[in-house]
Amino acid sequence: MPVIVDCAVYRKGRRQRGDVDLADALEAGRSSDDSFAWIGVHEPTESELDEVAGAFELHPLAVEDAVNAHQRPKLERYGDTLFLVLKTARYDDAAEAIEFAEIQIFAGTGFVVTVRHGEASALAPVRREMEADPERLALGPIAVVHAIVDRVVDDYQPVLDGLDNDIIEIEGQVFSPERNNPATRIYLLQRQVLDLYRNIEPVLQPLQQLQSGRSPFGSIELGPYFRDVYDHLSRVITRIEIQRELLSEVLDVNLAHISVQQNNDMRTIAGWAAMAAVPTMLAGVWGMNFENMPELDEWWGYPMALGLMAVGLGLLYRLLHRRGWI
Repeated sequence: MPVIVDCAVYRKGRRQRGDVDLADALEAGRSSDDSFAWIGVHEPTESELDEVAGAFELHPLAVEDAVNAHQRPKLERYGDTLFLVLKTARYDDAAEAIEFAEIQIFAGTGFVVTVRHGEASALAPVRREMEADPERLALGPIAVVHAIVDRVVDDYQPVLDGLDNDIIEIEGQVFSPERNNPATRIYLLQRQVLDLYRNIEPVLQPLQQLQSGRSPFGSIELGPYFRDVYDHLSRVITRIEIQRELLSEVLDVNLAHISVQQNNDMRTIAGWAAMAAVPTMLAGVWGMNFENMPELDEWWGYPMALGLMAVGLGLLYRLLHRRGWI
């Protein structure tokens, strides 16, 4: 038996009581226009999915994609069956990493089969929500497809919020008086945002197809509902693009900030070197072997030399300090 999470038959939007096997589910789902079966499968192997594929006459190419996972988001039609692939996402704030998972949906006359890989975006809450709204569930398999897509897109929001929080923290690090360099963190976060864009942006095309055409099964038209999800996803992608641009700008600012710090360090070093040059210069003058240097034979010669050094250092320190060099 495949790894079936849930198997149920719905008639007029209400779940029928009792256990149902695959063959009975397909027969019951196709017995009338107001019935369909909804089968949920989690991480099946090829052999485990064969029974489901046989019962619902799923196309072997789509079944192969469902088993292998790691597919790009897409929508394909095999006769009167839709095959939809979606990427789900969950943000691990501690690791600052996005966990991606995958959902494949087979939807046809009288049935919906969902194949889930990974833990992100569990479908049990979607099923409970649909079962609590029989009028919506009575619209059939296409309504289930809409509910799943809508939940997947909604689950992108917490990921974006987590990324926003980390970007704010990085901005604080860049402008912090502490001497640190968050360039590595910025780069790694950029990679996460790029991966999110690569996994989410392709979902736009399937949504365009779903909002613009009638499903190959049934007569229910949910185009406006899919259009709403499409608009929501478009806003999500716009936020991702803004985050990418912001991280690029933060990285540039961080590099400029480091350059300014290095310039300040070099200026400070140069200032102290200039101060060290004053006594060195004076000592070099009195260290030359000239005969006509009368102060060398006077008792005040040594105090005068030290005094000139002190006065020169004091004046130079005041000048450099006023200019912010030291």
